[in-house]
Amino acid sequence: MDSAEYERRIAARFATFDQDGNDYISREDFSTAAAALCKEFGATARSDKGQALYIGAEAFWQGMAGIADRDGDQRITQGEFVGGAVKRLRDNPGRFAEIARPFLHAAIAIADSDGDGEVAPGEIRRALKALGVPEELAGATAAGLDADGDGKVAEQEIVTAFAEYFTVPE
Repeated sequence: MDSAEYERRIAARFATFDQDGNDYISREDFSTAAAALCKEFGATARSDKGQALYIGAEAFWQGMAGIADRDGDQRITQGEFVGGAVKRLRDNPGRFAEIARPFLHAAIAIADSDGDGEVAPGEIRRALKALGVPEELAGATAAGLDADGDGKVAEQEIVTAFAEYFTVPE
């Protein structure tokens, strides 16, 4: 895949982070995502799980801003997002995984109804829908993560898939 095609695909992923649709990614987009997950799964922001999610969202924002906010205005434009992904993450999805891990860990804890550290595809679907992913795509993505069909998806599988989606061409 050529560089222009890669950049086009990464740019399309920008909207996933831009929760309020204002054409840039900011700290507020990450706290909006945390609030949506708390609401979907009945957690309060002041609960241990809610606080972990908001802390994870802030860490994720800080990592993203450190990679992509080139002008330091606390906003990541689509151009900055594409530039950050292409120049800093394309060959290192593990770095992106580590930036996202605290948020994903906390999101899994909120969605994990039985507390076993793994989530069912239905719980993943609910989380994705809460984050604005269309129903059909959320369902297909959740089902695809359960590769062995056992009805559970481990944290590492989610972190790896998340990083690959945002840094590696499909």
